[in-house]
Amino acid sequence: MDDHAKRHAWDWIENHRPDLSGWHTTIWEFAEPAWREYRSAAWYVDRLRGAGFDVEVGSGGMPTAFAASWSNGPGPTVLTYAEYDAVPGNCQAAATSPGPRPGLSRFAPGHTDPHSALGISTLGGLLAAQHAMREHGIGGTLRYTGEPAEKVQGSKVVHGLRGYYDVDAIVSYHPYYSLPMCNTARWDTHCGAYYSKIFTFRSDHPETWADAGTPIPSVHSSARAPGANAALFAMYSLTKSTQDAMAPTVGGWSLSEAILTAGNATADHLPAGLAQIQYSWRAPTLDIAERILAVLDANAEAAARTAHCDLHARWVARNRPGLANHAMAALTYRNLAAVGPPGYDEAAVAVGRDMQRALGVPVTDKPFLPDAERLVEPREAERRLRELLPPWQANSTSDDYVEMTWYAPTARFYVAGPELAPTGTSCPAWVYNALGGIPATIDPSIVCAAKTTAGALLDLLRDRPALHAAQEEFERRRAGGPKPLLPPEFTAPVDYPWPEYVTTERGRDWSVPLNAEV
Repeated sequence: MDDHAKRHAWDWIENHRPDLSGWHTTIWEFAEPAWREYRSAAWYVDRLRGAGFDVEVGSGGMPTAFAASWSNGPGPTVLTYAEYDAVPGNCQAAATSPGPRPGLSRFAPGHTDPHSALGISTLGGLLAAQHAMREHGIGGTLRYTGEPAEKVQGSKVVHGLRGYYDVDAIVSYHPYYSLPMCNTARWDTHCGAYYSKIFTFRSDHPETWADAGTPIPSVHSSARAPGANAALFAMYSLTKSTQDAMAPTVGGWSLSEAILTAGNATADHLPAGLAQIQYSWRAPTLDIAERILAVLDANAEAAARTAHCDLHARWVARNRPGLANHAMAALTYRNLAAVGPPGYDEAAVAVGRDMQRALGVPVTDKPFLPDAERLVEPREAERRLRELLPPWQANSTSDDYVEMTWYAPTARFYVAGPELAPTGTSCPAWVYNALGGIPATIDPSIVCAAKTTAGALLDLLRDRPALHAAQEEFERRRAGGPKPLLPPEFTAPVDYPWPEYVTTERGRDWSVPLNAEV
């Protein structure tokens, strides 16, 4: 196949390196958390409209989501996407010493994976593919979705149910986060199931707990329901004590919780009226995920009864395990191999050495993880991954791209991000977070991923036999598989009290006070 179009796309990326770097810094500094990525989403919408895309704002009923489309005539429709949510409690400056971004608490959000690089990489690939399509008369349609709240895997299940993934093929990218998934594409073992559910306890009628007709002058000594806080902590304790019995202790499943709201009593003699706790769990199979769900539901019902509360439950996400597609993986990896892995110049190496000095570890000639500058062929990555898993386990870890794999042939590829080489001690989280925001260290990953994305999109638009093979494999693998786990009318829980930045008379702040010590 003539690669002039692909070379034009890659040239576009090289010529726009300063733009990509600046765009990334913008999103990295916004660092907005799940469901509250207002400035980040608006930035993408403006940039896409400026490039000629038609953009639907608030797609799927999610205020910080979007769906963009651009067509150059008849041809396949291919999709890639942006993520841009950050993680509370990980605020870090783009510096070689620990410390939050200026004016913020360390409890504010920061980019960890980083999703800032994920989004700018795919945006760069999208715009480069658009440029090549115009220059070479390549027909087809580019779709691009903005996916908020990936850290709670919240948006893709909604976009899928609403038909946004009804396309010919999807290219999914994520910065490397765990060996051997470094500079490669997933082959057989894709990510597993992820469930997330919020349990709300409400003490709406505490007076009926033990009504003895106490007169008002004695109200302080009236019997009152234990209240919503008691229900929340009853569930928390029950779940801790039953966690070991939820599912087999194999397969790498995990369970975590977050208290969203607690307290809210209006006086010291009244019971708490509202408390909310979110549980999220990752599992390699739907059977394990469902077993965990059954225990959590039972614990919530028992806690509500014990504390004389009403129970309300709402899903955040409920995703199926991912579906492999060898044709898509091979096509995408060929582009990654043609681009080559990211490399680190003297400026990046200097940053790495400064990091080593800050950590008090030996300063080395090559401070970064050697695997970051090596390609791993997908079947070899699969072989290494399988060495870590029991034979029965078909899926591992979790990420919400898995829902996409059930709507269209999907490739999932990874490009290394900057990470210091092991020194015998665990590297603190601030180091990885900072390296993801320093242009010298993160830009090589962005350029590599952008070129790979552009090449894969162009191949899918032009190589009809390859696209047809991917679609045939998709239909074969999807047959008989699980249907969506949530109903078509499911709506994202954007109205819940997710943490966010706030503006008050004091100015813009994080929802945790500036000098909070917790």
